[in-house]
Amino acid sequence: MSETPILRVEGLQAKVADEDLGILNGVDLTIGRGEIHAIMGPNGSGKSTLAKVVAGHPGYEAVAGCVEFRGEDLLELEPDERSRAGVFLAFQYPVEIPGVSIANFLRTAVQAHLPEGEEIDVFDFADQLTERMELLEMDPSFAERHVNDGFSGGEKKRNEILQMAMLQPKLAVMDETDSGLDIDALKVVASGVNKLAEEDPEMSVLLITHYQRLLDYIEPDFVHVMVDGRIVQSGGPEVALALEAEGYGVYDEAGAA
Repeated sequence: MSETPILRVEGLQAKVADEDLGILNGVDLTIGRGEIHAIMGPNGSGKSTLAKVVAGHPGYEAVAGCVEFRGEDLLELEPDERSRAGVFLAFQYPVEIPGVSIANFLRTAVQAHLPEGEEIDVFDFADQLTERMELLEMDPSFAERHVNDGFSGGEKKRNEILQMAMLQPKLAVMDETDSGLDIDALKVVASGVNKLAEEDPEMSVLLITHYQRLLDYIEPDFVHVMVDGRIVQSGGPEVALALEAEGYGVYDEAGAA
């Protein structure tokens, strides 16, 4: 690839912080600008750990290898610095923040991404939020609700997509976004991701998932299979279809684990 990739992971080993429990055992992954990659694998294979290490979750520690974001050492940055640089993580289990409206939460997040000393214009923010919600076909009243408080699984994931729309990341890491969603909610969330990817052709997406069904609605350019903390196969969408038909047992039989 001639241009600098959005994300380059090489020989990444990681463990649970303050423990000797290793989870990632040499992950290699390169994501180009505007590409959609999916990582699939059984429970405990390290998929979500990879997402959290990229985002800078303090519960995990990289012990070997490198992670570069747009050519710079991502592991040297604090989580908030990674976010400001353009990394976004959509959580598998978004937390509830009672008493804080989505609008106020997003205004604080957008402010944090502005250069030091620059103040967000309240009216510009309101216009941007309205435009983003219209793009995602969301009712304006949604922004006045408290963050994830009493939300259904689908509403929590839609809120994650709205955050993504407001922050406009260069790399969106989506950790099992389809977890707990019925088919209607899945379609709504996938539609939001597709609209944002269409709007910004240079935004890259890393989907972490167990199942093919998400990839029916968000079509990946590349699919990777992770087993025992390593990527053991990479290819196109056909890889996910084969997994759906054959399961992960084939990798155990082949001695890939």
